[in-house]
Amino acid sequence: MIETTTFYFSRVLGRKVISQTGEVIGKLQDILVNVQFQKPQVVAIKIKSGNKSKIVDFNNFKILKVDRQYVFKCYGTCNILEGVMENTLYLKNNVLDRQLVDIDGRKLVRVNDLRLAMLASGTFVLAVDVGFEGLLRRLGVAKPVKLLLDIFKTTLPNKMILWDEVETVDFGHAGIKLSSPFSKLSTLHVSDLADIIEDMDAKMQTDIFASLDEEKAADVLEELETDTQIHVIESMPIEKAADVLEKMPADEVADIFDEMEEEKVEKLLSEMDSEASEDIRELLKYEDNEIGSLMTTDFISFSKNMTVEAAINELRSLKPESDTIYYLYIVDEKDRFIATVSLRDIIISQPETKLSEIMSDKSIYVTDTDNVNSITEIISKYNLLAVPVVDKDKVMRGMIIIDDIVYNLLRSSRRRI
Repeated sequence: MIETTTFYFSRVLGRKVISQTGEVIGKLQDILVNVQFQKPQVVAIKIKSGNKSKIVDFNNFKILKVDRQYVFKCYGTCNILEGVMENTLYLKNNVLDRQLVDIDGRKLVRVNDLRLAMLASGTFVLAVDVGFEGLLRRLGVAKPVKLLLDIFKTTLPNKMILWDEVETVDFGHAGIKLSSPFSKLSTLHVSDLADIIEDMDAKMQTDIFASLDEEKAADVLEELETDTQIHVIESMPIEKAADVLEKMPADEVADIFDEMEEEKVEKLLSEMDSEASEDIRELLKYEDNEIGSLMTTDFISFSKNMTVEAAINELRSLKPESDTIYYLYIVDEKDRFIATVSLRDIIISQPETKLSEIMSDKSIYVTDTDNVNSITEIISKYNLLAVPVVDKDKVMRGMIIIDDIVYNLLRSSRRRI
């Protein structure tokens, strides 16, 4: 007998489990691991004897090779467990053939096999095999295929990912309970996470999204395609959906609501706070071909009598998003648009300088009911990143930024294809 140190999970499935005296007590049906640590540790094995299955504590077991076959041998009492613990997964039932997120590669992968190791401190899952070789190993033909490929001086594609670099997402049933599910996903950029969620099935999309805090959920929701956005919103309790939507720009929410049923939209708007819902309702009044339908109501305006120092202090207090400070706007006491001032001019001016001294009163602006096609030419002609939007009385209503114009053009192109 030789005690093994590393092994593939597929190689031990269905192998004999023997007592200390060498009596066969069953065959290995599955391995239970605790995933609360950096590397999942084997805590129990599931044994099948006849038509019955039982879960046995792994503490007294070692894995041996007998006549080139793996054997699980118990060196002591085989303690039978009544149930599974929190933070545990079955490798066959919950991991093998399931989808995981490759955190480093930022994509979904399918688990074809797993690599485990027996160390002094216990037996652990080291890596997942997502390559073609792992699939052939499962089928029992990896060795002959390798021999055949050697003739042609070709090798099998092999892809192993360390467990530290994956996140379990597809548990196979709802009974799994983890104390901190999907914690590694929070390390991904929201755009990468959105791409991954879009590749998941509807159930997984709902589970992953439900695990995100409201700030992260709002950021990810902005990056999703419209169909996925609607599915995710409708899968959440209306209270949580409203909380998440409140943290998104009003124009982004209005775009989503344009594609949803009016009854569902009204329920969400009624659940949201009055300020957020009022901004969204205002945007929903515009026709698709009007500039108002593309504008964002998040803009920063100052009085022309304000000093540079006061304006900078206000910006520090507001902590605005980067795209809302392409330009800052000067309005009168009735919120009517007067001029534009750039952030650059504010930064390089003396603290006591009044904004009236550095503002550009020849600023370009558009009206909220203008046709959306006109904005592309204006942005291009004057090389602008954003344009203020006013109503017929010249009251400032919002601004339209280049990002939204590009998105609208791309969306229009897709509709024509």
